[in-house]
Amino acid sequence: MIAKQLERTILESSVVVASPDQISSDLGDEAVILNLKSGVYHGLNEVGAKVWAFIQQAKKVEEILKMLLQEYDVDAEQCNNDLIALLCNFSAAELISISNETTA
Repeated sequence: MIAKQLERTILESSVVVASPDQISSDLGDEAVILNLKSGVYHGLNEVGAKVWAFIQQAKKVEEILKMLLQEYDVDAEQCNNDLIALLCNFSAAELISISNETTA
């Protein structure tokens, strides 16, 4: 239920950024993240690691999606669905902040 609520709140215009309460390490094509609050480690595959590196600075979801579509030969709808699922997982693990505020 929470995942479905998160999916609805993560929009292409949403801004996401890595939480300051974590440390991460690049392991070549993969990465590992330690949530400093919970003490839980999270392992990322190549695509997850690329997204993680990209969101060390605040990025709009549409920017992340565009980067992935340029980097990988993947259907846009499938890429979007997978990206939202990944961001939902990051959010549930308290690894990112999501903002839906618009600035003019």
